[in-house]
Amino acid sequence: MKIALFGVPRLPLGRHNLRDPRLDQADQLVEAKKKTYAQVDVVGEEETLTADAILTSRSALGDLLTKDLDFVEARLGRDPGPAEKAVLEKLAEALVSELTVLQQGLAPDELQAIAAHNFHTNKPVVVAEEAELDEPATLLLRAYQASGWISFFTVGGKENRAWPIRAGTTAWEAAGTIHTDIQKGFIRAEVISFADLVEAGGETEAKRAGKQRLELKTYVVQDCDVLNFRFNK
Repeated sequence: MKIALFGVPRLPLGRHNLRDPRLDQADQLVEAKKKTYAQVDVVGEEETLTADAILTSRSALGDLLTKDLDFVEARLGRDPGPAEKAVLEKLAEALVSELTVLQQGLAPDELQAIAAHNFHTNKPVVVAEEAELDEPATLLLRAYQASGWISFFTVGGKENRAWPIRAGTTAWEAAGTIHTDIQKGFIRAEVISFADLVEAGGETEAKRAGKQRLELKTYVVQDCDVLNFRFNK
């Protein structure tokens, strides 16, 4: 997923490890040869329209909102139709009040009225206080979670790893994140919740305590679930 920076100069662009402390905790509980974080792409402000989320500072928020406000006012000056005009006027009032387009929670018919337009703030905007700007790992994790992404873990053996998925992803879809062959041959998912992993003190201990569940294709993966996929090869 892609996080755009706006007014956050100290965070370098490029691919970043998403340093989730929960994977660190799992890595301490389950022995593996290496640890691999989920990754995110950090891009500049020229990509705010196409990013999954925006990370900005408190001082730069007004400038970001102004980008959308300028567009809305220009569009209103072109005498749009009644439905579009009503939504644009609603957005203009909100943006002046320092609320993003996404925060308006527009109804389906309102979204349809402005479907031809793309707004900078019609996505999660994470506002970092100035004191937080020296904690990039925390800020990236906030933006990742705010944009509707979670991670599941695979543990033991060669690697303890976090895999990025959208919230609401099924076990069958999550299997495809690892490899399409696992998805095609999916039989079931063996699931241990992160809370149960920690409480038991490890994967083996959780299994012994009866905390591992067998789930089918339609199971909706929860954040930091520990998954092991059984599949036909």
